[in-house]
Amino acid sequence: MNDLMTNIEELRRKYYAVYNILNEVYGQPVWESVGDPLDVLVGTILSQATSDINSERAMAKLQARYPDWYSVMDAPPEDVVDAIRSSGLANIKGPRIQNTLRYIYRERGELALNFLADLSPAEALNWLTKIDGVGPKTASIVLLFSLGRNAFPVDTHVHRVTGRVGLIPPRMSAEKAHVFLAELGTPDTYYPFHMNLIRHGREICHARGPECEICPINQLCDYYHNVFLPAHEA
Repeated sequence: MNDLMTNIEELRRKYYAVYNILNEVYGQPVWESVGDPLDVLVGTILSQATSDINSERAMAKLQARYPDWYSVMDAPPEDVVDAIRSSGLANIKGPRIQNTLRYIYRERGELALNFLADLSPAEALNWLTKIDGVGPKTASIVLLFSLGRNAFPVDTHVHRVTGRVGLIPPRMSAEKAHVFLAELGTPDTYYPFHMNLIRHGREICHARGPECEICPINQLCDYYHNVFLPAHEA
């Protein structure tokens, strides 16, 4: 137990060390709601396995074709699929969006998610993840980006960077990393750290060919010491 607590405290110190350096390098992002939680939920479903440009184009076309989410819910499935085709995997995402809307309407009697603001973060996350096809990442994005709730979304960039640095255990899934990272830091760090980890993953800690030699957090990074340096010293 003592060894576990010591390790957690070491990880917590690393968490804040990395957090502070990235804030210095990229600036500290300030939270601002990106929109209505239901809009964000649908937009996040559309963003799965595609680029921001493609998902935004699909969202714009969907909202231009239908006046509200009730109309989307009741529309012929093939029409919804056609509207979101630019997002990719439209045959999967179309039914998923309509089933999500039906679930919300069935449970709440209306198509609105603002009530999540009145639940605890854990309750809100649990409610959202009961929807088929809505996992911890999608739910966390809705809670953090729309409502400013205490949630730590873990996308591919966040998962890759925190894994390489050593903030999460080796082979920990993104699903489990949501809770693990949230427990390392305080809620006020979630949004800026999430945003800066994404930026760092896009600009320096690439999936292939990470630029370790210019990385501002390389001295704190397990990958730098255990993989990059040995390969370049050989």
